[in-house]
Amino acid sequence: MARPLLPLNALRAFEAASRHLSFSKAADELSVTPGAISQHIRLLEDTIGQPLFRREAKGLQLTDLGRSAVPLLRDGFERLMDGSAMLREPVRRKQVSVSVAPSFAAKWLMPRMDDFHAVHPEIEVWISADMEPVSLSDGNVDLAVRYGPGGYAGTIADLLMSETVLPVCAPSMVQGDHPIRTPADLIHKPLLHDVSADADPSRPDWAMWLKARKVRHPDPRKGSRFNQSSLLIEAALAGRGVALAKRALAQADLASGRLVAPFPDGSEAVGFAYHVILPRDRPASQSAKAFVAWLNKQAVDHDNTMGQL
Repeated sequence: MARPLLPLNALRAFEAASRHLSFSKAADELSVTPGAISQHIRLLEDTIGQPLFRREAKGLQLTDLGRSAVPLLRDGFERLMDGSAMLREPVRRKQVSVSVAPSFAAKWLMPRMDDFHAVHPEIEVWISADMEPVSLSDGNVDLAVRYGPGGYAGTIADLLMSETVLPVCAPSMVQGDHPIRTPADLIHKPLLHDVSADADPSRPDWAMWLKARKVRHPDPRKGSRFNQSSLLIEAALAGRGVALAKRALAQADLASGRLVAPFPDGSEAVGFAYHVILPRDRPASQSAKAFVAWLNKQAVDHDNTMGQL
């Protein structure tokens, strides 16, 4: 059963008074009299049976209950204002909301978004970068891009791109007192580790990668660790070491020369891949379909570029 809602005008008066710690300033903000604010606060306090403010010599202070309620009320009113603004805005633009992992958003999607806006200036894209998968059934998100094994229950999931990992580093790291010519040269370089929580059992770590190339490293697990792939790549760009990185996410930096891959045969295919996910229980909007078509074209262009690196 729905819980009864306290009077909205009284809640609005309380939220304003809690920010200003002044009935007069809250009244000015809401264009009412201080007496009206006082009456709203008294109504709330009588209804809940507890005080929300303490009247002290140094001024108005919130009680513990009032202080606890303020953040929730403030967030609620901000959402109401956003919803009201959306309803008032003329329906001129089409919209699509997309959920993606932060590293994929930063290193793959965002550098390409200018192209989408050029092709579809009429569509407004709302991007939510989330570590945790979101529900598509509530209608808040139109589609998602996820890195994983596939088989997402209750959805329509299509392969977007496969993935490999390979060593990458800043160009300066290849030179110097210990230049990188063979995998054995990595003994002299700091190793950077991707420990992002994608739980991919097929992804090799440095110990596995070096062992496959018969390199006896004294401590292949030593070095900085990063729980997001984008942070790992940024550390490699900064010259902090050699990273065993996801190639799709490192591609733009490899293509620009900001990163180099010291070993042409250093790539290792992994079992996880990027998938476009749509809800099964409702049809995709035209805007969502346009975004998915654009994603697929970008993936094809990406694969073509990867073949040239």
